[in-house]
Amino acid sequence: MKPSRFLAYATLIIVVAGGAIWYIINDYYDTKAARQSQKADIVMYKNEGCQCCDKWAYYMQGKGYSVKTVTSRVLSQVKAEQEIPQNMGACHTALIGDYVVEGHVPVEDVKRLLREQPDAKGIVVPGMPASSPGMNTALNEPFKVYLLKNDGSTELFAQH
Repeated sequence: MKPSRFLAYATLIIVVAGGAIWYIINDYYDTKAARQSQKADIVMYKNEGCQCCDKWAYYMQGKGYSVKTVTSRVLSQVKAEQEIPQNMGACHTALIGDYVVEGHVPVEDVKRLLREQPDAKGIVVPGMPASSPGMNTALNEPFKVYLLKNDGSTELFAQH
């Protein structure tokens, strides 16, 4: 092969490889910027050090949701802003779309809430039921999920 032809081929390979590398790097940073600008699916407010809240967040992440955790020193203020009745409170308060999700709510109930889009504030699992997602300290201990209506009243949404 003549040296001039070899140089032409080598130059062509370098240009094509350089273009491919530039495209890959450029696409990586564009995709990274887009991911960082997206909002989390769920914003969860919790007390510092609450491990069951973290377990619920990991559970929801395992089901395909992105969760942003916000540690709050005044969680009662978050609950008051979301108009969660005191008898319906739990250890964390999450915001998902236009709804509030209070406590250890199973993913199937969150999906149902988002699918049906009831005219309500959200859904709640009061307290910390032992067999609820994130708690998982007892098997088959029944618990209830309530629909929190706009007027502050509740009705049964699901039973587990």
